[in-house]
Amino acid sequence: MDRVPYRATEGATAYDGLRLPVSILLDNVRSMYNVGAFFRTADGAGMERLLLSGITARPPKSAITKTALGAEERVAWESVAALGTRLAGLRQHGYEIAAIETSNRAVDLFDWRPHFPVCVLFGHEVDGISADVLNACDTHVRIPMLGLKHSLNVASAGAIVMYELLRKYRGLRGTV
Repeated sequence: MDRVPYRATEGATAYDGLRLPVSILLDNVRSMYNVGAFFRTADGAGMERLLLSGITARPPKSAITKTALGAEERVAWESVAALGTRLAGLRQHGYEIAAIETSNRAVDLFDWRPHFPVCVLFGHEVDGISADVLNACDTHVRIPMLGLKHSLNVASAGAIVMYELLRKYRGLRGTV
């Protein structure tokens, strides 16, 4: 899918032309509202594309449009049928494959030093990312949770991670 060229909003000159070398992979995300929120945040943060696999809904769907507010027309996206093959292809093209998941080997989001380009995976809202897919990832990253709850809504987690990647990428480019 083609995307409209990125144009920073007025006053955002530090971001002019910035495109993050980051793809987001949603595997078995069941809520179309969450998928729409990912499209909207991916547009705002300047992500490369969304990869949609498993039961994750694909546009056009009214529930996606409701939260994406047109971003599903701007953000490049691909349907992924063979997840393992797609991850192997990304790795072959130099992508770090990072699962956003609490696991024994997970590093803190703020300590993580991503190796761009990056493909960041998010999984099912209740079950998370399957063990097979987690095993195929180079890195596991956790968002620090200080309260009683140990998880966030997947779209909220996605927004946190995308903007942290934007901050880190800007730092590497010396634009902060």
